[in-house]
Amino acid sequence: MRFSRYNKYKNIRTKYDGINFASKKEKIRYQELKLLEKASKIEDLELQPEFTLQIGFTDRDGNKHRPIVYRADFTYLEEGSEIVEDCKGVRTEVYKIKKKMLLYNNRDLIFREV
Repeated sequence: MRFSRYNKYKNIRTKYDGINFASKKEKIRYQELKLLEKASKIEDLELQPEFTLQIGFTDRDGNKHRPIVYRADFTYLEEGSEIVEDCKGVRTEVYKIKKKMLLYNNRDLIFREV
């Protein structure tokens, strides 16, 4: 099954190795990271890891608010350091805010945009 529908940012959803990717760029980066993992340059490659930026809560009026979550494209270890990586074509305002919250809450990780 191959996805060929464009979304609002004009990327083409793609399936590779049984995994659905939001764009061709993300699929190509996955292929590169798999080669790096095979060559022992990186380890513990994980797809679509989630980071909770703010926990969910119930306000004083009883309204429930869902947690704010950042979902990266990949995480892996490189020379013992945790790397969080995102393949981006369009940097939306929501993305910029969530990235800033992620970096504030996780100051030891290394963030890369590809």
